Amino acid sequence: MRSFLLFFALLSVSFSYAQSEWVKQNYTKAEYDVAMRDGTNLHTIVYTPKDASAAKTYPFLMQRTCYSVAPYGEGKYPGQLGPNKFLMQEKYIFVYQDVRGRYMSEGTWTNMTPQIAHKTSKTQVDESSDTYDTIEWLLKNIPHHNGRVGQWGISYPGFYTVAGALSQHPSLKASSPQAPVSDFFFDDFHHNGAFTQGYFLTFPVFGIQHPKPTADNWWLPGLINANTQDGYQFNLDLGPLKNFDTYYKDNFFWQEHKEHPNYDEFWKKRSIVPHLTNVKHAVMTVGGWFDAEDLYGPLTVYKTLERNNPGAYNTLVMGPFGHGRWSQETGHTLHSNVYFGDSIATFYQREIETTFFHHFLKGPGDGKTGLPDAYLFDTGKKAWQQFDRWPAAAATKKTLYFHSGGKLSFEAPKQAAPGYTEYVSDPHKPVPYIENSTATMGFTPFDYMSEDQRFAARRTDVLVFQTEPLTEDVTLGGEIMAKLNFSTTGTDADFFVKLVDVYPGNEPDHAYLPHKNITLSNYHQMVRSEIMRARFRNSFEKPEPLIANKITPLNFRLQDVLHTFKKGHRIQIQVQSTAFPLFDRNPQKYVPNIYLAEDKDFIKATHRVYHQTGVFSGIEVEILK
Repeated sequence: MRSFLLFFALLSVSFSYAQSEWVKQNYTKAEYDVAMRDGTNLHTIVYTPKDASAAKTYPFLMQRTCYSVAPYGEGKYPGQLGPNKFLMQEKYIFVYQDVRGRYMSEGTWTNMTPQIAHKTSKTQVDESSDTYDTIEWLLKNIPHHNGRVGQWGISYPGFYTVAGALSQHPSLKASSPQAPVSDFFFDDFHHNGAFTQGYFLTFPVFGIQHPKPTADNWWLPGLINANTQDGYQFNLDLGPLKNFDTYYKDNFFWQEHKEHPNYDEFWKKRSIVPHLTNVKHAVMTVGGWFDAEDLYGPLTVYKTLERNNPGAYNTLVMGPFGHGRWSQETGHTLHSNVYFGDSIATFYQREIETTFFHHFLKGPGDGKTGLPDAYLFDTGKKAWQQFDRWPAAAATKKTLYFHSGGKLSFEAPKQAAPGYTEYVSDPHKPVPYIENSTATMGFTPFDYMSEDQRFAARRTDVLVFQTEPLTEDVTLGGEIMAKLNFSTTGTDADFFVKLVDVYPGNEPDHAYLPHKNITLSNYHQMVRSEIMRARFRNSFEKPEPLIANKITPLNFRLQDVLHTFKKGHRIQIQVQSTAFPLFDRNPQKYVPNIYLAEDKDFIKATHRVYHQTGVFSGIEVEILK
């Protein structure tokens, strides 16, 4: 085994070296410190094709990032340029830039730089103005370009791509925000206001300023050494969130979380979503159906652009991927234990991404790309589908209702009051969000988005409602709304709702199962999930305690889905109040700021979910025929 790993490591190094040599042979590298309108210099690396000339010009394709544009230094080249190898080989002038306060750029780092809608002076800067100023500099200082600029970025760089799309520079022709962060209160660090505790290791990356430009990872000394592979136990032993100060007392980003537990002006001004207007160039937003970090972002960006910019070229691509995994070809495409087919990332890169950028940066740019408005992967049929809008116009809304005895159906309950199912939620013994405890120590969560949910279905503090085996395929395609009526003995509560595809007992295993102790017989595949903190049921700005034992409605959106539940499978809904340590624990006794809660505030509570005539619970779905 050691010999094999050594061989594999040497093979990887050799391949990377070969790739970087190809880049070096075909591109010329130059580094610049580009002055923005306020005088701040942003470090920028430009890779120009060696055959560029007055007679042979190329467009710019740019990425702005907070994650370093390394390798720095003369003669040092990366293994790949651009979003994919096809674009690299086709050749563009590739531009990489460290954003303000990161790595080799000057300035002060700000998470999710607030967008300034109407700038009145050169000192008012944001990511859109920095994009505009960078494009201006490139056009004036880099020779042999064709006057067209594109941009792309995945995750946080996806946010910079969205913000850059607001620059309104006339030479910006194509933007592709991919898994873009759009609002930290609803994706990444929060979900509907619940804190994503699974990100606890990441805070040094985002919450430590560097004193001056550096090529080094200055935040490395701030990383936690947990001395365990069991993140569930580590977080449980840590106790209430206020104990994060043990590690992050001087981390400004963590302190901002503590000081702003609600959706106040601090978070609102960091949302890019309200600014997505007057975008006239082409945009292709990309995401993964199993993206545990940024699923809210791509769907919200696409829909908001579609609503606010009628007539603009605006498309959506969603594949069977985890976070950013469409940028890497793995051969056999899996997420957790689920196999979707072969070379799906290559298909996306060659047929979709390359087509998009080529058309708008080298081709006619008239919008006739041959691509649909929405190119989406059905994660049940395991095939690409094309739509002329999303959600699809042909979708029909129906509700899957909860019933006594754990039944789920499209028929409304006819049971007279009282009709409910109850469970005891104990924050001292929270439901794990994943069965593999070592996965809870990852830098960010990943596998749970399609993970087997049998372990949760067998707990007494998880409610399970499921259909009979389906007699025909059922395709859920579009938006999902959880609609609960509940009561609790406490004064606050969380509800984590999961949509699950239950495979039949005779489901065969595929050849590429990564975990040999897993069988697909009766596999409970997570299809979609979301959490809702009940204190925010009426307002994310002004939380309210619950009234104990009072039936209370709670409606919240799960992110979109395109999944066919096949004949013989069951549709299942699980409801629970903890998913730990993915999300922080609700004390279940109302406290004004959960980040300051004490040990004594965490109490057991009995939650009832109602399913009776006139007071129903379930999920509203959109069905495609």
